[in-house]
Order: sequence, then C-alpha cells, then structure tokens
Amino acid sequence: MVVITGAGVSTASGIPDYRGPEGVWTKDPAAERLSNIDAYVGSGEIRVGAWRRALDERAISAQPNEAHRALVAFESTGKLTALVTQNVDGLHAAAGSSPALVIEVHGNSRMTRCLRCGADTPTTVILERVAAGDPDPHCSALVLDAPCGGILKTADVSFGQPLPERDFARAEYLAKTCDLLICVGSTLMVRPVSGLVPKATSRGARLVIINAEPTPFDDEADVVVRGDIPTVLGRVLGVGASN
Repeated sequence: MVVITGAGVSTASGIPDYRGPEGVWTKDPAAERLSNIDAYVGSGEIRVGAWRRALDERAISAQPNEAHRALVAFESTGKLTALVTQNVDGLHAAAGSSPALVIEVHGNSRMTRCLRCGADTPTTVILERVAAGDPDPHCSALVLDAPCGGILKTADVSFGQPLPERDFARAEYLAKTCDLLICVGSTLMVRPVSGLVPKATSRGARLVIINAEPTPFDDEADVVVRGDIPTVLGRVLGVGASN
C-alpha cells in the first residue's frame, strides 16, 4: 500500500496549497510563473522576496495536523509500504512518520543548497543571515580558499529543476508494484508525480483519491472521497487520528 500526499494535507497546519480556491497560485497567477528556477536565478528581486517569505513562514512555525497523525497511526498497522509526498514542509517527519517510509519527491525546505558548488546548509542558518540584514544571501563555503559566492536556494524543487533522481525512481518502482494507491490532498496535475497514478492502475492496483477538489483521475478511481482531509483521512484508513 502506497500513499501519495500533496499540499492539501498541510493546509490545516496553516500552509496554503497552490491550486485550491484559496491557493497561492489561484490568488496570484504570477507567483506560479515566478516559481521557476530560471526566474529565481535571474532575478535578485525574486530571491529577496523568496527569502523574505521563508523568514515569515518560519515565524508561523507550522505544526502537524490530524491528517499527518492519521498517517502515523496507519503506519503502525504495518500495511504502509511508502509515503510519497510532494510537500517540502517536513510535517510528516515532525508528526512521527518513519524516515525509511517517507519519500520527499519534491525535496525539502529544511536544507539550503548552493546552486554553484552544491554545499548544503540548514535553512535555519541561512535565515539567521537574512534576519540579520542579508536579504539575498550567497554561498560562504570555501572553494580554493575563497568564498564560493554561488546563489543559494532551499532544497525544494522549482519548475525547471529535476526531481531527486533516486527518490523518484524508488517512488516509481513502488507505484508499479503496489496493490493499493491512496492519493491524499493532491490535484494530481503536476508531472511527473501525477504519472505515478497510471503506472499503478495499469498494473492492477486499486486507486483511492481523497481531495477537496476534483482531480483528472477521479473517473479511474475505485473510491473518491470529498471532505476536510484532517477529518476524513483517519476514518478512511480505519485508524484514530489522535494517536
């Protein structure tokens, strides 16, 4: 059994989704166009805005909600093979999901990576620099005894960037071999993750979709559940979400 989660799992934690009625890109279509690696690399203004938002989001300090906890409770049944998440917020891990089962196919925002030398730094360290007055921080890692100076970006995947190859290959293999695929809180509109659904169903897997809005795969699903995800997920999985 494999579960795919999207932004709708974290909205109850105060993290907006992207394409829902109150989504970030629904309210501001220009924001989607700017969520592109070329735009980020090419514009200091965009980077300043991105780091400012990251600093604001840190102040919110989002916490796992009942949906995350329901998945932790379900994991304890031993039936869950993998939790493939498009989210970069780290809330599955914070709720107690096993790192061995969680596959972050869109990377994560907990680490920041230099786009030149590849050095990784905890994002909290970079945000301290932003808070101290460095609005567009660059890489300070030493390369040949001199600061690298490369552009820094959180280690989540923007449009135009490849997905983590090994993580996605693992997710693809598990989708192809699972008996049941449950998709939660995802519009299933973004490839290549949306392509995992037909890879599963074409090999006989059953499909359950739990989402507030319609998805392109609803007609192919064995079960479609509409409703508030933190409220219904525990019931669908047959576990208590408060564990």
